[in-house]
Amino acid sequence: MKFAAVLMVLAGSASAQEFVSAPGPLSDDAFYRAVSCGAAPDGECRKPILRWPEEKRDGVTVALASVAPGLLPYQRALYEEGLEAALDEINGLGAGVRLRRVNIDDPDIEIHVVATAPGQVMENTGVEALDGNVLPLGRVALRARDSEIREALIAISAKARRREIASILLEETTQALGLMTDIRGPTYRRSVFSEDSNSVVRLEGQDAMALRRHYAPNTPQEES
Repeated sequence: MKFAAVLMVLAGSASAQEFVSAPGPLSDDAFYRAVSCGAAPDGECRKPILRWPEEKRDGVTVALASVAPGLLPYQRALYEEGLEAALDEINGLGAGVRLRRVNIDDPDIEIHVVATAPGQVMENTGVEALDGNVLPLGRVALRARDSEIREALIAISAKARRREIASILLEETTQALGLMTDIRGPTYRRSVFSEDSNSVVRLEGQDAMALRRHYAPNTPQEES
């Protein structure tokens, strides 16, 4: 995938620069604006609202494009199973977007399991757009134009703890749909968007609400 010369948006599952602080519970409107455009409570959007174009929403393609050399079969199986669970969870919400697992060279959402340890700079991944970037634990980059997502690239560390893998895959895949900002606050430690934990494997409550709202039927691109 080529990620040059077009809007690039980056987020990481443990990135200190990409979260909204929430000292207490947020209304549904405030929560949605936080995760979709980085708005602080009662604040303005800090990032553009991005969605996959309508013509793609009935089948956004997803592929596990590569895994780190030396990953043992049982370890690869954890990422395979985690990805399948993430797609099932997202598709099961009834939102106006569906993900489809494929085995092609140019999917809409491309996932790479890389050898880089969390907090280190990715090198020699075989993917030019990843090398040189710090990998918190998981990282997603979107290429977008005119508020429409064109491509998504996800990197996940092969050194993630076993109990975190499914949660990281669910978070990064959800963020690849345009909900790019995490939330930090005690109320949201059980949210897939939590800045401080990687333990959630279900989209429930306000997490589910946000994705359904982001892809409500006939959602116009300019809605904020």
